[in-house]
Amino acid sequence: MVRAAVLSAPGESLRVAELDLPEPGPGQVRVRIAATGVCHSDLSLARGTLRQAMPVVLGHESAGTVVAVGEGVTSTAPGARVVLCWAPPDGTCWYCLQGEPWLCETSSSAASAPYATVDGQDVYPGLSTGGFAEETVVSARAVIPVPDDVPLEHAALVGCAVMTGVGAVLNTAKVRAGQSVLVVGLGGVGLSVVQGARLAGAGSVIVVDRSAEKLELARTMGATEVLEAGGELAKQVRGLTDGRGADHAFDCVGLADTIRPAWSATRRGGVTTIVGIGGKEQQVSFTALELFHFARTIQGCVYGSTDPLVDIPRILGHAAEGRLDLGALISGTVGLDGIDGAFADMAAGTAVRTLVVP
Repeated sequence: MVRAAVLSAPGESLRVAELDLPEPGPGQVRVRIAATGVCHSDLSLARGTLRQAMPVVLGHESAGTVVAVGEGVTSTAPGARVVLCWAPPDGTCWYCLQGEPWLCETSSSAASAPYATVDGQDVYPGLSTGGFAEETVVSARAVIPVPDDVPLEHAALVGCAVMTGVGAVLNTAKVRAGQSVLVVGLGGVGLSVVQGARLAGAGSVIVVDRSAEKLELARTMGATEVLEAGGELAKQVRGLTDGRGADHAFDCVGLADTIRPAWSATRRGGVTTIVGIGGKEQQVSFTALELFHFARTIQGCVYGSTDPLVDIPRILGHAAEGRLDLGALISGTVGLDGIDGAFADMAAGTAVRTLVVP
């Protein structure tokens, strides 16, 4: 039995319960969780914005230590320090064979199958991971080694926020050295976009948020200009980019009220990348004339357009060599009984990344 935070239905509070977690089956591993980041996707699942079978153990941005392996597992062993990948590609589906493993058809299939029980009732792993617990069982494909010089608490963030943000810059948008970048929304993903822009050698990096503390934090990560949310964004950005607008804009919020201004702040021929996850009720409008005239590209971004098996080790390498500051993303830590409070802080925009340490 292990302790876990269980959500019974959307909108309810999480409850800490004893989880009956089976030993790993063939091709699976059991991991003792060191830390799990509280991600906005968890909040969306908890509120019902994203679908998830329930009862569920949420949490998918995790790192820990392998404690047991199932039959046939040779890629890892007990004692290995690992980060969990919530969307491990199978390498065989149509999307994987097209070189788009971030769209793998089966990567999230484990989320729809019970993996444990509480008081005899089936429980599902949130986003195939179940990280808000002392231990979890996942596919062997979902665990990736962590270098000894990267703390597991830092490595946890690479499982989602950092992968998504850095990948959005390097893989989805393919920002080139010297280009201007606009980042709207400075949560864990947005600040990772800022660090990715620095890795790419971007020229000006303009950031927008309603939190003065996050704006100052962004400066330490490579932002060159900061703007408080609420102004006339397109006009402000043009004033900082010789009247043109940003070469690349990244919306890390997912609201119509942020996507449309980000697109308008992008130069003619520039690229707007939508990284934030919005609800289906969020509708964004463009006129046919402006789509033609501005010749901008607007594109979505799933998981930073990354191949986790390749990009997670690469990002961990950047962290080990000091090119990424993962620790600066951590706002604080809570136990399993503090997750609802972390959700409230995230909804209020006061936290970057809260770590759950079981």
